[in-house]
Amino acid sequence: MNLCIALANLFGDKTLDETLKLVKGLGFDFVEIGCGGYPGKSLCNTQELLADEKKLEEFKATFAKNEVQIAALGCHGNPVHPDKAIAKSFHDDFIDGCLLAEKLGIDTIVCFSGCPGGSPEDKTPNWATCPWPEDYLAILDYQWNQVLIPYWKETAAFAKAHGVTKIAFEMHPGFCVYNAETLLRLRAAVGDNIGANFDPSHLIWQGMDPVAVIRELEGAIYHFHAKDTKIDHYNTAKNGVLDTKHYGDEIHRSWVFRAIGYGNNESYWRDIVSNLRLVGYDKVMSIEHEDSLMTTMEGLGKAIDFLKPILMTEPKPSGMSWA
Repeated sequence: MNLCIALANLFGDKTLDETLKLVKGLGFDFVEIGCGGYPGKSLCNTQELLADEKKLEEFKATFAKNEVQIAALGCHGNPVHPDKAIAKSFHDDFIDGCLLAEKLGIDTIVCFSGCPGGSPEDKTPNWATCPWPEDYLAILDYQWNQVLIPYWKETAAFAKAHGVTKIAFEMHPGFCVYNAETLLRLRAAVGDNIGANFDPSHLIWQGMDPVAVIRELEGAIYHFHAKDTKIDHYNTAKNGVLDTKHYGDEIHRSWVFRAIGYGNNESYWRDIVSNLRLVGYDKVMSIEHEDSLMTTMEGLGKAIDFLKPILMTEPKPSGMSWA
């Protein structure tokens, strides 16, 4: 397994060449690069690259020169947003991402499932998480059967036709796919090019055991975000884990995102790494820095130092020499 960096907007103030030089200097050979949606297009302007063959070749050459490979494109958004204009913007970004992935020979796009409104009349998304009053069950029926499944059946077919065989949904609260059950439900309805971008940080605060989820999703993990979460047991004891306070109000929140190792210990992460290998995932661990207590460079440095000794980089043995 290799270390990768989830660029998103971390280095959006730098040119692509400057960013890749920095990435290579940190020891990364792989990057996940944003090509639209919430991550933006500061380092990968899909429309420009699709319209101009010369710029596309320059883009490829910049990666080759710096000896960095693209592990996946990131295009997180809400293409089923009830506001049609917003939905179209996210949808168009994803479609352009598929067309660019085809030209680059990339088979994985990391994204969100999205979340519709609660009815055709809504103007904002509605994330339903309980079955009673039964209004919420009606919302879920509408969202899944009238919006989400039809949308992704059509869009996933387009992606597959253009070589994107792995649509990696980040299981993220606020969207319809937020745990193993919802991921597998959409995968069963749409097809096996639907899979997971496995980010433990969002599972931890919901009370899940990442290892149990890894085993449940055997064969359906297409990408991995290396990010940790620290549960504040004092605030959680008072208020539970559902928390709408700003991420910057760290001391009062029930949980906060942390750099790897600052939420859970080495043994915890060794189990995650080992179980990824057990279920056959051996692609990349893409470090995503969202630790508000550290600068980007400090957080990345600490995550690299923590993960390098526990990653298994050699191929899995074909047999057991002692048996």
